[in-house]
Amino acid sequence: MRIGVYLCQCGGNISKVVDLQRVSEALHDLKDITVLKEHSNMCSGAGQKLIIEDVQSHHLDRVVIASCSPQFHEKTFKATLERAGLNPYVLEMANFREHCSWTHRSEPEIATEKAIDLIRSSIEKVRHDYPLEKKKIAMGNRVLVIGGGVAGIQASLDLANAGKEVTLVEKEPTIGGNMAMLTKTFPTEDCAACIISPKMAEVQDHPNIRLLTNTEIVNTTGHRLRFEITAQKKPRFIKDTIDMDQCLGCEKCVEACPVSVPNQWEQGITDRKAIYIPAALAIPYKYLIDEDACLHLQGQSCRKCADVCPQNAIDFSQKSETTQFTVDSVVVATGFDIIDPREKPVFGYGKYKNVVTGLEMERIVDHISENPPPRDVGNRVGFIQCVGSRDEQTGREYCSRVCCMYAIKLASLLKQARPNTDIYIFYTDIRAFGKGYEEYYKKSQSMGIKFIRGKVAELEENPENKKIIVHGEDTLSRQIIEAEFDLMVLSTGIQLSKSSDKIADSLKLAKSSDGFFQEAHPKFRPVDTLVEGVFLAGTAQGPKDIPDTVAQASAAAARVIGTLAQKEFEVDPMLAFVHEDLCDGCGACVSKCPKSAIQMNSENKAYVSEALCVGCGSCIASCPHEALDLHGYTNSQLYAAIQGALAGKTDAQKRIIVFADDSCTYRVADAVGIRKMTYSGDVRIIRIPSASRITDKLIIYTFQQGADGILIGDCPEKSSRFAWSKQQTLENIKAAQSYLKTIGIENKRIVFAEFASGMLADFVNRVNQLADVIKTSETVQVNSNR
Repeated sequence: MRIGVYLCQCGGNISKVVDLQRVSEALHDLKDITVLKEHSNMCSGAGQKLIIEDVQSHHLDRVVIASCSPQFHEKTFKATLERAGLNPYVLEMANFREHCSWTHRSEPEIATEKAIDLIRSSIEKVRHDYPLEKKKIAMGNRVLVIGGGVAGIQASLDLANAGKEVTLVEKEPTIGGNMAMLTKTFPTEDCAACIISPKMAEVQDHPNIRLLTNTEIVNTTGHRLRFEITAQKKPRFIKDTIDMDQCLGCEKCVEACPVSVPNQWEQGITDRKAIYIPAALAIPYKYLIDEDACLHLQGQSCRKCADVCPQNAIDFSQKSETTQFTVDSVVVATGFDIIDPREKPVFGYGKYKNVVTGLEMERIVDHISENPPPRDVGNRVGFIQCVGSRDEQTGREYCSRVCCMYAIKLASLLKQARPNTDIYIFYTDIRAFGKGYEEYYKKSQSMGIKFIRGKVAELEENPENKKIIVHGEDTLSRQIIEAEFDLMVLSTGIQLSKSSDKIADSLKLAKSSDGFFQEAHPKFRPVDTLVEGVFLAGTAQGPKDIPDTVAQASAAAARVIGTLAQKEFEVDPMLAFVHEDLCDGCGACVSKCPKSAIQMNSENKAYVSEALCVGCGSCIASCPHEALDLHGYTNSQLYAAIQGALAGKTDAQKRIIVFADDSCTYRVADAVGIRKMTYSGDVRIIRIPSASRITDKLIIYTFQQGADGILIGDCPEKSSRFAWSKQQTLENIKAAQSYLKTIGIENKRIVFAEFASGMLADFVNRVNQLADVIKTSETVQVNSNR
């Protein structure tokens, strides 16, 4: 065996903390290391060239690279090995940056010790690596876009124009999303409807787009670019054979309807009937009946709309319809909801009539020229910024990005329509970050709009004239403010839409700490998700304005086009398999596979159907002879990784092994490093496909090798690709504890925890808590023979 070991300085990110010379010295006595080199940037062209030349000139058959996280550059280095003529599955990476130099940047001694253990673990594991053959499946041409706002519309059109078969699903009766409700856009004050309406119409008319409105995704199954979608279409109660070409547009049905309810499209400043068209620019431009408001659908005898319709278009017997279809990729563009200002009761929203949200003000301004307008704004109007975001009390410390600019836009539009209106904007910081935004901000100041830097403490209503009294402070002049306004506008921040929760659960998408969908990597793969074949567009990924939303939607479409253009998709071969010489045909494993991938052959031996296996490793614990195994994470590979990680431990040292699932826990640990958060230096992290891969035998072996504690981390059950993993993991832990208890190992030394992608502090706390438990416990020697 000839192993090449490469230590990356990462431009100083690693070498300024980790003593790489000391790491090299610690490896000199290990056998089979043919090449041991250090380089400033292993991922660079020069670094990759070095590896290729060494593989070919020194006939290397295994490679270990100590650098950044494998989540970031494992694909890069696998491709490097392939160019060198080496199988990509004989590569191991030791995470020196995120798990050592960044996490322990003020503790170079600990960072170096940890780096030595991690690279020893990788070297021992690579000895047991072996070539694997990639599997290929053909890809189709079908794409699902979820969400019909501007992001979904743009992505759908880009994909359809590239020849893809697009299904666009929107839960509302019309596409357009929040943008279609806007008056004008900043900073140019273009008509929002003029921008989005033609695109909405193009979606409806495009031959490659199937538009499903009033429809929700209720379930998805499948993986690896084969998604089986189940959608439910709510009834419109209008006959499917009737469209607006046949409808006379006489509005007799609307006139006859006795029910009036707040118009959702107009944010409640006007009313509509129970039978209605959502908006003048609605696509599809069709009537529908509000099931919750219609008297007939609520069991009363009213049929007035049906009685007067000359086309006999109304069909009260319609029911929800379920439709199923298959796609090869998914674009998630589920948009945003505004943060409910009731979370900040000091501002009195919902209590005081003259306190409104920014989105409500959009509709008020749009109707301001009517005589009379549906809502009078008075002579003095104030705006309060950062309502709900940049706020520790609401748990949303992020900036919503658009609030400053939409407040300036609305104030400017109001000032143009009513020049005598006195307008104030109370702000924390004005963030005019985009092209032309700073100029727009300055222009609004020149119009006479007044900006007050300071936080408003509370609002109250004058009981006599119903005006709103503002209590606050001007932090520039340090003067206390107490003034009356006819109308106060709350510039509410934005959050991921509540309807996105169903999509997250269905597609097993992770969320970041800010509550938006988590991208695969913020810089390297900003529109990809952790689920292969699923991409993000628009505010589903995070707060952004319209230009950035459109740009990201096109980026997501480009990623889909590039993925599907490959025609064939390489499937990771890290799937379960059977050591036939160890299998005794007991069949215990068959019922343990949640995907029914294990069957018995004619020789009464178990075998794995690779078409069904998802590579979770849950089945392995069921075999008493370890005949079941998992490519890339075999028993021998994991035993070796554990042994290597603990080989340097002295009697005086404590060690915690964290088995981190690849989808969530390992990424959380990486994010902890990126944020430079510190945790116990006793921790050594080993990457696994899922927590259920860690059998009771592996747990016991880890203690036998000298570990003082074990933390097994997995995705939350609700968002896991392997929803069955938790139950199997708990069974494995229980089986291990049963044995360990007999030799004095307390249950508290084994911890199972679930980590969603944003749970950085939780990860730090859990490992530190386990470290504290171990420090106060007696050292227990475990017999190496079970």
